[in-house]
Amino acid sequence: MTTQKTQPTDADVGQFLQSAVPKKRREDGLRLDTIFTEVTDTFPVMWGPSIVGYGQYQYVSPSNPRNRGVWPKTGFSPRKAQLSLYGLKDSPAGAALLPSLGAYTEGAGCVYVRKLEDIDEAVLRRLISIAFDRPDDCEPAS
Repeated sequence: MTTQKTQPTDADVGQFLQSAVPKKRREDGLRLDTIFTEVTDTFPVMWGPSIVGYGQYQYVSPSNPRNRGVWPKTGFSPRKAQLSLYGLKDSPAGAALLPSLGAYTEGAGCVYVRKLEDIDEAVLRRLISIAFDRPDDCEPAS
């Protein structure tokens, strides 16, 4: 079994978000923190140096059952080029709703958004809720 690189930390989420650049990414990051906190009713935790996560679950890799670990149920990162949103497409219900989100692109494990104005906040809130309500021990959708 490999050691998981991205782990929860004690880093200050507010300080991380205040340091995001450019200014628009910082503003969107602060707004996302408000949205995710309202929907999940939980406080965020930094995962590694750049992911703001809400909740956590035990995962088992579908391709290698010996590969297990913990990961945030949902979260985001206000990266310089775009916002990375995690957990939104990891369930069949989330994957089905995702096309209604607005302008986004997909990576292997996340959804990329250039700015919050490009997406439907009500759909985002529903996707966060679906992700956060996942069982605490599950396989990611493939």
